[in-house]
Amino acid sequence: MAKELLDLKKIPKHIAIIMDGNGRWAKKQGLMRVRGHEKGAKAIRQTVKVCADLGVEHITLYAFSTENWKRPKLEIDTLMRILVSSLRKELPTLEENNVSLKAIGRLDLLPKKAQRELAEVIELTKDNDRMNLTLALSYGSREELITVIKQVASQVKDGSLEIDQIDTDIINKHLYTSYMPDVDLLIRTSGEQRISNFLLWQIAYAELYFTEVLWPDFRKEHLMEAIHNYQDRERRFGKTSEQL
Repeated sequence: MAKELLDLKKIPKHIAIIMDGNGRWAKKQGLMRVRGHEKGAKAIRQTVKVCADLGVEHITLYAFSTENWKRPKLEIDTLMRILVSSLRKELPTLEENNVSLKAIGRLDLLPKKAQRELAEVIELTKDNDRMNLTLALSYGSREELITVIKQVASQVKDGSLEIDQIDTDIINKHLYTSYMPDVDLLIRTSGEQRISNFLLWQIAYAELYFTEVLWPDFRKEHLMEAIHNYQDRERRFGKTSEQL
């Protein structure tokens, strides 16, 4: 699908992607699961370029969940190695496309080397203002919400916040994603149709798009199709069609 077929005035401001299917892709190719993760890293590059070109302001990628720590040690170690090498390798792409890298989640649980590389690339790209690319690493939405509840409860306890002051804005300010708007379009690859503990609060009114394409095979045309599908939907946010 060509860019000209999209309505550039209706491009989603925030796209979130659950990059699923790396392991299944590798199995279909007769390869080890880790090869799927390596191939999947390449799909990220094209997705970032296309989103930046279309005018997407935020893209959040579910790279590693809190539950993923339960996977075999070899796979986790390989994922962390790919993360470190990819961050350095993709720095020119981020700079070229004026993209700022950010990260959310329990980053303190990542290996020290991964933490250093992540912090360095975040610092080097902090002034880029065309688009924010956020990696959700060691991320779990329930844990995020528990953290928010504890922070808000602490403020109520010390008297700096009244219970009646707690509203959507207060919650948003305490989320990992406080610097970005809610998700407009959530894409999940590989045919699975579930959220997997990803941005539960932030996708309250998101349009959900599921595709059978495995993440390593996800290309520009698949992203364009997802956005075109999004543009064909009527987003009512609780209102009727007549009220829009």
